[in-house]
Amino acid sequence: MTMVHSQLDRRWEQLRTWGPYGLLGIGVVLSAVTVELMDGPVEWYAAGALVVAAIALQLWWQRTRTHSTHRGRTPSRAGTAYFVVRWAIAFALTWINPFFGFYAVTGLMDADELLPARWRRLGLFASAITLAGSQSGGLPPKNLTQLIAFIGLLGANAGLHMVVAHLMEQEDERARAKAETIAELERTNAALQQALDENAALHAQLLVQAREAGVADERRRLAAEIHDTIAQGLTGIIAQLQVVANAPDLPTARTHLDRASALARHSLGEARRSVQNLAPVALEHDGLPQALKKTVAEWAERTGVRAEFTTTGTAEHLHEEVSATLLRIAQEALSNASRHAQAGRLGVTLSFMGDEVVLDVRDDGRGFDPLTLPSRNGHGGFGLDGMRARAERIAGSLTVESEPGHGTAVSARVPLVRHDR
Repeated sequence: MTMVHSQLDRRWEQLRTWGPYGLLGIGVVLSAVTVELMDGPVEWYAAGALVVAAIALQLWWQRTRTHSTHRGRTPSRAGTAYFVVRWAIAFALTWINPFFGFYAVTGLMDADELLPARWRRLGLFASAITLAGSQSGGLPPKNLTQLIAFIGLLGANAGLHMVVAHLMEQEDERARAKAETIAELERTNAALQQALDENAALHAQLLVQAREAGVADERRRLAAEIHDTIAQGLTGIIAQLQVVANAPDLPTARTHLDRASALARHSLGEARRSVQNLAPVALEHDGLPQALKKTVAEWAERTGVRAEFTTTGTAEHLHEEVSATLLRIAQEALSNASRHAQAGRLGVTLSFMGDEVVLDVRDDGRGFDPLTLPSRNGHGGFGLDGMRARAERIAGSLTVESEPGHGTAVSARVPLVRHDR
């Protein structure tokens, strides 16, 4: 469509440039054939001089337009002067011979380009006078019949030209409105692109903040685990060794030494587990379902509690952040169960539910009243608050259902975000 408009504009420009020469040539040829309509050599020479003046005027205008900053459809003082002088030449030529009226048609071709809006209709009316004089047999009218014909033709030409001018003005208005709309769309697109760029920068900033928050959470979790496991184990070892120092006999001392040795081995195991939990090593070669299955099996073997792992739905290859978050929540839930639940049976279920992934950890342990949990402080364990913070960091949620004597159920629900490929 743009190419078609470009071709039309180019051809219309060619018509405006070379059309006056052609119309003047037609007028010259027809006037030469009908030379008897002119009153002697004076009018012949006058017509010749006016034709030369018209050609010189046209050459001047072409040169002026080529070097002017007001090219195209923008009126200017030079364009107005060119239109007026050309109309005067056309009127004089038509007065000499009505067939020069062909040259007067040029006034209809470019009035919208040459004249300001307030003078455009006047220019068209002036051209209509010249054309009506040519069409009625020449100027001035020689009798009543010719005068009536002139008036009728003047009204017809003027009315037609005004209608055409009105339609052209409407077209110009639509073109301006379209140009303004396109400009507004370009500004809107630029603003939208700027907003997208700012959003991308904000997203990158949020990712950095999320990673920093994750690092901080991991540090707090490790500190809590060291306090809850290794530090407590070392405290127990010290207590047992103090008893050994004051033991009244060898069997008593041996008993407490055995307890201290067991506590040391247990603390060593907890230290190794904490180091392994610095990164989700289980996810290096396995997907989340396989990693959870191995984690549950190892936990069952270590604690002696019967544990089962189940997957429901169609398994998806999850984004690494989602997989790591759910694995950490499962590990923390299993750690809490081994320390506090005294359960005989535990079940872990990973459910793929369309646009969500749900991790459920249930045990038949002693349970607790969630409303009576003390608020977390700087010396407490990572616990439920930490698991909830992990889920919420990736737009998820965590719920806990428990009752004294009836076990505990922890459920983490997070968006299903597939792995980037």
